[in-house]
Amino acid sequence: MAGIADRESLVKKASYLRIAARDLSEGMKSGNFRSLYRGQGIEFSGVRDYIRGDDIRSIDWNVTARMGRPYVKIFEEERELQIFIVVDSSLSMQLGTGNRTKYDTAAEAAALVTIAAEMNGCPVGAVFFDGAIHFSCAPQLGREQTMLILTRLDKLPEKSQTGSVLGNALTGAGKLLKKRSLVFVLSDFRNGEWEKPLISLAHKNDVVAMRLMDKFDEKLPSIGTVPFEDTESNLTMLLPTSSEKFKKEWRIQNESRTKLWRELCVKHGVMPVTLNTTDEVLQVLSSVFNQKATAK
Repeated sequence: MAGIADRESLVKKASYLRIAARDLSEGMKSGNFRSLYRGQGIEFSGVRDYIRGDDIRSIDWNVTARMGRPYVKIFEEERELQIFIVVDSSLSMQLGTGNRTKYDTAAEAAALVTIAAEMNGCPVGAVFFDGAIHFSCAPQLGREQTMLILTRLDKLPEKSQTGSVLGNALTGAGKLLKKRSLVFVLSDFRNGEWEKPLISLAHKNDVVAMRLMDKFDEKLPSIGTVPFEDTESNLTMLLPTSSEKFKKEWRIQNESRTKLWRELCVKHGVMPVTLNTTDEVLQVLSSVFNQKATAK
């Protein structure tokens, strides 16, 4: 299985991620959630570093001359889209049968959204958790905020807490957000008691629920009767992985959980998105901003 220790630092990959996030940043403005923008207005609110691809007409030449590097103007309406990211790093997320774990995949997605938000001059905040909440920050603008989030995505707790406090993380996100925001929830949703907090969060925000999946969730390898430990509860059981009946039941249970999750999301105006460890993360995120909005 893929290991956390083998992950390439997201901070080291920041330059590559910035290139990858360029198209995504455009999708934020023109795609599915464009209604959260009100368009560029006339109220000047500050400046930010020039990023290749910015309209040169937005350059603040006075600040550029004073600072010795290019800056562009930010208008209040450019900041209307506020982003918030909820990332699950519980033990079940640290498993994977390929080159990366569910958490690796979620962290890359969170990094791309964070960088794309910065490119658009959007405030971005986050909460990261496993069996306890180990990082949270209110939405803020700027590259420093981006690098803080990338650093914390890299820095998992040395000893992960068992269980998952997804419900608490969603409730906490709702308390941090003072205005309507676009919220990404990245989790495998394998614990309980997250449904009501998710519904509550969706009442006041636009929520994208990204369910992290691995082929292990759908099909077990045939390796005989072996002990399995539930990383969330520490419960150990002997499972007959070579049994066709057992493998069928495993697949059915996974399909059932996924179906119930999707139905709940659609019913309450949450956009459900499945993200597999073998998927191209940027492609999946791009589709989020292009597909038809879920009815509220």
